[in-house]
Amino acid sequence: MAYIQRALISVSDKTGVVVLAQQLHAMGIEIISTGGTAKLLSEHDVPVIEVADYTGFAEMLDGRVKTLHPKIHGGILARRDLVAHQAAIREAGIAPIDMVVVNLYPFAQTVAQPNCSLEEAIENIDIGGPAMVRSAAKNFQHVAVLTDVADYAHVLDEMHVNSGSLSTSTTYALACKAFAHTAAYDGAVANYLTARELNGDTADFPAHLNVALVREQTLRYGENPHQRAAFYRDNHPAPGSLAYYTQLQGKELSYNNIADSDAAWECVKTFDQPACVIVKHANPCGVAVADTPLMAYQQAFATDPSSAFGGIIAFNVEMDVAAAQAVVQQFVEVLIAPAYSAEARAVLAEKTNMRVLVLPLAHEYNALEFKRVGGGMLVQSADVFNVSESDLRGVTQQQATPQQLADMLFAWRVAKFVKSNAVVFAANGRTLGIGAGQMSRVDSTRIAVDKANRVGLSLIGCAVASDAFFPFRDGLDVLAQAGASAVIQPGGSVRDGEVIAAADEQGIAMVFTGYRHFRH
Repeated sequence: MAYIQRALISVSDKTGVVVLAQQLHAMGIEIISTGGTAKLLSEHDVPVIEVADYTGFAEMLDGRVKTLHPKIHGGILARRDLVAHQAAIREAGIAPIDMVVVNLYPFAQTVAQPNCSLEEAIENIDIGGPAMVRSAAKNFQHVAVLTDVADYAHVLDEMHVNSGSLSTSTTYALACKAFAHTAAYDGAVANYLTARELNGDTADFPAHLNVALVREQTLRYGENPHQRAAFYRDNHPAPGSLAYYTQLQGKELSYNNIADSDAAWECVKTFDQPACVIVKHANPCGVAVADTPLMAYQQAFATDPSSAFGGIIAFNVEMDVAAAQAVVQQFVEVLIAPAYSAEARAVLAEKTNMRVLVLPLAHEYNALEFKRVGGGMLVQSADVFNVSESDLRGVTQQQATPQQLADMLFAWRVAKFVKSNAVVFAANGRTLGIGAGQMSRVDSTRIAVDKANRVGLSLIGCAVASDAFFPFRDGLDVLAQAGASAVIQPGGSVRDGEVIAAADEQGIAMVFTGYRHFRH
């Protein structure tokens, strides 16, 4: 047990610190503090001892040196169970410090500002704070360290129950969090500095990349039952990312559930109209935009009902009761939406095993994407580019109509989320056939046609998107024979002329985007 008699409080984020200090004072705990924190606590009638008065050494170098003192670190690091340690601090006139409440200068927030200079960044590198945090965490058997505002309440509760003491299990958990906190902080500093030169030049990627992740949950297993797995969350996830999900009902999410849910959510949130995306094994098997969630769902489902069985369904608008009544007619692994009406929730509640997630909708994306390879990591910027009509270049004799342009842009947006080689047939805001993950583009095209034919969807007059260029005319011949009238693709093949000629032969309008969307 750590018995708390003296606390040092020095925080940058002052959320909740006044209440914490008031309750510590009410328990008879002496409080040492610094600068702005001491001033704030004094303004709220909490008695504090300024660090400079406590150490007898005035802060210097514009505040760079104030807590780096033996009376601070000796008081934190002295082991209470070692006679020699206790004798040493008594001889030096050092009192034990039993609690350290510190959060660090806002380095990450500072460097996130667009006009942040190197000098500003350097001044926001905390030195004394991490030193105190690490000292306290090292001596966790005798000292409690609080770096997270979220821990204040339960620490106070435990102290009230235990007459001012904290269990070793609590101080150990706090120490683990503290070391993770300083590691993430140092990682952010290293990421920033190693991506910059003294002359102001910056690199796209730091020379040393540190990634800080927090384990959100341990999963039952990985992609397969013999694999172990866990879900980790970024320290600062992009707004609207899957990490912000709240599960309203259903069984525990699995590894594959989370991976597929991310694919569905990233796709559906790119649309401005009410949209529904159905994903199976990381690939969209049906996507539609419509006036209502029900209509969007019905059209997405109709693309490939067989694959939709046991899929992930995502909406980008509040789910109403009509959509809920339709969705519960099929087996759904995970349902995602930014909100649900009360009536919809009542309908979904009848499907107790269905995992229902609510997610805040925000059109923001992870800055970086990672792919683990043997002995290393591939890192790239996220593929967030969406072409607009003004980016398109017509390359055929047949010019695209406004409807064809709209169909092509819709198909192109879906293709970005389909595993390569990706071919998407679409018309009137809905997918008609999707071919994914094949080793040849012509095979993806044939699969998309076959899927549409098997469910009786006509491809006459539809548009087709290909995530990369057609290397030969064979894929274009297949889609033309199926009835497609317009094609959107990046272009850039040495055989572009041959493909364009094939389109002209068959009266197809084709546009180039100049961008590809490989997804592996």
